[in-house]
Amino acid sequence: MTPLEPVAALADRLLAARDGLVVLGIAGAQGSGKSTLAGGLKARMEARGVACALLSIDDLYRTKAERERLAAQVHPLLRTRGVPGTHDVAVGLSVIAALERGEAAALPRFDKGRDDRAPEAEWPIAAAGTRLLILEGWCVGAAPQPDAALVAPVNRLEAEEDAEGRWRAYVNAALAGEYQALFGRLDALALLAAPGFEMVAQWRGEQEAALRARVGDADGVMDVGQLARFIQHYERLTRHMLEQMPGRATLTIFLRADRSVDHIIGG
Repeated sequence: MTPLEPVAALADRLLAARDGLVVLGIAGAQGSGKSTLAGGLKARMEARGVACALLSIDDLYRTKAERERLAAQVHPLLRTRGVPGTHDVAVGLSVIAALERGEAAALPRFDKGRDDRAPEAEWPIAAAGTRLLILEGWCVGAAPQPDAALVAPVNRLEAEEDAEGRWRAYVNAALAGEYQALFGRLDALALLAAPGFEMVAQWRGEQEAALRARVGDADGVMDVGQLARFIQHYERLTRHMLEQMPGRATLTIFLRADRSVDHIIGG
């Protein structure tokens, strides 16, 4: 069995239980296969005639100029997209609100090659009457940590580049604020749970190796050192989610190292 079967069954139950828009969250660490799962679910639903839209939390990233301002005004680490505080949550909420009203809605898109939001003319349109919105992303549904958990750094990046804890406190405060309003719109949450954070680093490395094989040493392709530093931006919250989210998610799919399904709880 692949993760698609239990997640599709969950979507079917949600759609049968209510009229109007259903919002299904899919969370999972980098490299866990959440984007593939979300795309497969969308294709399956559309093949059955269900009007479906897909939105990644990555597509809600703030513009490059906005993140540059955050880096200057709050902390330099906020220049790097990814953590809570680097998304325009209001845009995501506006998309959901429009779809809940039964209206068509433009779905934002982010151009990672340019590290900036794509022009609105390139945004796809979710049709009026959309029944299922899939919101996928590494931190979808995440809950903030208690303040005491922020004191000790979890890795070299935090110890050396956030010694005073300003960056992680800002990220946690953002997560505790508007992100909870966004995640509160979820009707259900499915989690792809990695065996541990160390596996996340391996999976992300495999993705980067595949990218290098495809495009060579182009801009944006990270070497081993760059990738190791990049992953540390996500380590704190990823570890927190792996510990805490299985107790809250509607459905948790525990993965093996090869991303096959080990076991499932909930649903």
